[in-house]
Amino acid sequence: MKSGHAKNLEKPSGKLGVLIPGLGAVATTFIAGVEAIRQGLYPPIGSLTQMGHIRLGKRTDSRQPLVKDFVPLADLNDLVMGGWDIFEDNCYEAASKSAVLTDTMLQPLSGFLSNIKPMKAVFDREYVKRIDGPNVKKGKNKMDLAEQLMDDIDNFKKQNNCSRLVGVWCGSTEVYRQQTKVHGSLKDFEQGLKDNDPNIAPSQIYAYALLKKRVPYANGAPNLCLDTDAMQELAIENNVAISGKDFKTGQTLMKTILAPGFKARLLGLSGWFSTNILGNRDGEVLDDPESFKTKEVSKLSVLDTILQPELYPDLYRNLYHKVRINYYPPRGDNKEGWDNIDIFGWMGMPMQIKVDFLCRDSILAAPIVLDLVIFMDFAQRAGYKGIQEWLSFYFKSPMADKKLYPEHDLFIQMIKLKNNLRYAMGEDLITHLGVEYYD
Repeated sequence: MKSGHAKNLEKPSGKLGVLIPGLGAVATTFIAGVEAIRQGLYPPIGSLTQMGHIRLGKRTDSRQPLVKDFVPLADLNDLVMGGWDIFEDNCYEAASKSAVLTDTMLQPLSGFLSNIKPMKAVFDREYVKRIDGPNVKKGKNKMDLAEQLMDDIDNFKKQNNCSRLVGVWCGSTEVYRQQTKVHGSLKDFEQGLKDNDPNIAPSQIYAYALLKKRVPYANGAPNLCLDTDAMQELAIENNVAISGKDFKTGQTLMKTILAPGFKARLLGLSGWFSTNILGNRDGEVLDDPESFKTKEVSKLSVLDTILQPELYPDLYRNLYHKVRINYYPPRGDNKEGWDNIDIFGWMGMPMQIKVDFLCRDSILAAPIVLDLVIFMDFAQRAGYKGIQEWLSFYFKSPMADKKLYPEHDLFIQMIKLKNNLRYAMGEDLITHLGVEYYD
């Protein structure tokens, strides 16, 4: 199966502006890492767009180019960074305070990072209760705030001579909310902005502003944002690519690796207890029960979709799944995710698996941000619009069309991603069917 999409794909040319709501630990680690790669200080470890290979054709063809050599992707040297934050610190100051990277690592990047200063943010303490900052916009209503963001977007693009833009949310987890009437249509949402509807969160105001400006946008948090009828209507109307939600980093990454293996071997699960300790700003925000609820729903959604208990009731119907997050300041950004997994096998005999993942959350998230920047720009140039389900690989709670269930299995997600690239470039899809002996 081949496609003619390649002839419709615009080549990347000029500067690509990267706009990030939330210039905290994740964003500054991403920005610092990109500059370090550009300076030749470190390889782009963790980035599929920069280090990954893709098989083309039969195995006997021995065609396995780098993804970036196969698909016309933006060059790292063309990325221009910017964003918004409630704190006034420039990116060097913010990165130093986050303490993800050492002073030795940051020093060669200090001049570059110091020149990136946050624009005033849209913020509401009702949605993030444990932090506050002075660098915040004021407006007569939420539509006014959205229009101020649109002015920021236009000014950034002009001042930095960018040919196109992409946005990625790297801000905090907001309190748990479900879709209400104001999110049901674009018309209702725009009226809600004018009426200062309390159900419209800051993350939704950013999404509206970026999509109105036809900027492809990825949601890196579990917030109710792009997954509303109003935002999806706007994305389709303006021919904009969207993706989300919630970067798949530490503990959930491990679940999407392990759970498919248990299911493949038809091993049963009676319980999966997960706890986390972390001490960065994210941990402080999640110490609020309402923000934790948002993250909990995202984390809990993974296993049911992978394991399909309705199809395998003897194995997974009675699974007890619990997730806990604990704020522990001494740990900083070095999160510890601990899992106790109770499995059972032949003749119901119980077994246990313990996983203790001492990870660095922002280190795992930074290459995800990079790949989303590069792939979302690719999607926009390819003429894709609406939900980019092929990017589910990067998210804890991937968005999907209402008629479909989201795919959580990491390995299926990787197949979907690479087949999407093959399809876009007019190459045969890889099915691993093995029609020929060496296929």
